[in-house]
Amino acid sequence: MSEMIYGIHAIESILAREPHRIIEVFVAKGREDKRLDPVLKNLANLGVVIQEANKQTLDKKSDGAVHQGIIARVKEGKQWNEHDLLDLLKGVNNPLLLILDGITDPHNLGACLRSADAAGVNAVIVPKDRSAPLNAIAKKVACGAGETIPLVRVTNLARTLRMLQEEQIWIVGTAGEVEKTIYQAKLTGPIAIVMGAEGDGMRRLTREHCDELLTIPMAGTVSSLNVSVATGICLFEALRQRLG
Repeated sequence: MSEMIYGIHAIESILAREPHRIIEVFVAKGREDKRLDPVLKNLANLGVVIQEANKQTLDKKSDGAVHQGIIARVKEGKQWNEHDLLDLLKGVNNPLLLILDGITDPHNLGACLRSADAAGVNAVIVPKDRSAPLNAIAKKVACGAGETIPLVRVTNLARTLRMLQEEQIWIVGTAGEVEKTIYQAKLTGPIAIVMGAEGDGMRRLTREHCDELLTIPMAGTVSSLNVSVATGICLFEALRQRLG
């Protein structure tokens, strides 16, 4: 099985970590971009087939998304599931996890993965149903984090939350209507931060399995934040506390 990925950062990431997955690469004909030069040189050194293509061909291969003049066909990466979760956490001191409940937009998924990588998250957990695919769009937005952060798809999110609690991981949910803010909470221990879908928030069963509910204080007139922005705020408050 193979998939298409595009964007300089996404291809740099897979080139650095799993170059054996790259099958072939398509690059824009006549494009001059200094950022592409080292990428193409590394690909050539690996013996990867590089084909020049016109913009229309590249646009078609990327379904019209911004590809930055380079697209790669790669072997599918590892698919993580709930059976891998305990192995991923084995030996991890003070884990930080991100759980996305009902995030269906690949752009938001990619942005959350990018923030998760930057904040040192050990794994991102999503339900198998009602969740955005880790497709080329998500990987492009993730800027390489789609290849570095394990994205664990679980069949039953509530059951996974119970399993994490048995491993002494504190489940922190986010909700707009509660009073306690993320700045008043202790986020220094083993935790999993749960972000719900825009509008609907967390599902009822997910909410019921949280150990604590927190909110992001709002000083302006808007009632909510984009989920990827809210995710970044929560993760970096956790990181700030941990570094402190």
